[in-house]
Amino acid sequence: MDLIVKMIFGAPLYGTATPQSDIDYKGVFLPSREEILLGRIPKCRRYATGDTYCKNRPGDVDEDLYSLHHFIDLACQGEIVAMDMLHAPPNAWIVASEVWKEIVRHRQRFYSKKLMTFLAYARRQTAKYGIRGSRLHAAATLLEVLKQKDPKLRLAEAWSDLPRMDHCGEADPDPNGIRQYQVCGKTFQATVAIGQVIPVVQKFLETFGQRARLAADNKAIDWKAVSHAMRAAIQTREIIVNGQIVYPLRDAAYLQEIKAGRLDYNKEVAPALEKMMAEVARLITRSGLPDQPDRLFWDDFICRTVETYRFGIQ
Repeated sequence: MDLIVKMIFGAPLYGTATPQSDIDYKGVFLPSREEILLGRIPKCRRYATGDTYCKNRPGDVDEDLYSLHHFIDLACQGEIVAMDMLHAPPNAWIVASEVWKEIVRHRQRFYSKKLMTFLAYARRQTAKYGIRGSRLHAAATLLEVLKQKDPKLRLAEAWSDLPRMDHCGEADPDPNGIRQYQVCGKTFQATVAIGQVIPVVQKFLETFGQRARLAADNKAIDWKAVSHAMRAAIQTREIIVNGQIVYPLRDAAYLQEIKAGRLDYNKEVAPALEKMMAEVARLITRSGLPDQPDRLFWDDFICRTVETYRFGIQ
């Protein structure tokens, strides 16, 4: 057995396919005896018909096959691609071995607070294409306070004057117990000089301020990426609330509206996305999920699978 699973992936799986959609396949393979013994296990084998330097065109095929070891790593990290694959229904499977069926039966052992990775993906996407005024206001308020201070002072020496509002305030201490302050996802230790913080906040305002203005006019927005961000947030919520993701997604029609750019980014999409991300973050934090996945189980699973299918040990 080499191919553990191969499945239809992407828009056809989610229920958001259009005539412009490319064709995606994902899979997992068992590394060869030589790759395992020589410590040369590849992470992924990729096949694509499109141009490496251009976006895929309608009908282009992408196929990514992950080694069992790498796939388990991705799933333990809560990566979006692995979670998608784990919840793909049997009618999306082209090839499915007993090994894959066993992985799916135990997929809850991957669930942990590392599902925040799903949310991090959504935040990265939305941050590229627009930002709400409340974030800009938080950054501008902080900058105004900092500019009134001696730039040689440490952040700690202005601690009581730093604003506390949506998108800015005290963060958890770092591993060494040093206090930290965050603004719009950027975190600073209390020991850093104010003069080092100011240019970072200024750059944020300049860059994202321009993006926010473009977003207000629905310009310079990669609607496909934004729809992926919303999808990631919705899927994370499904796992936390229902313990699974059901495909095609219930929100497929809404995601298609976003993907096609039919909704106003600033008035409809950005507020909805930010609300969804805030809700999911609360759900993960308050959930009974463990901090870490059951890594011991999955390490043993890899060993048992390799012993059985590569070395004939029963």
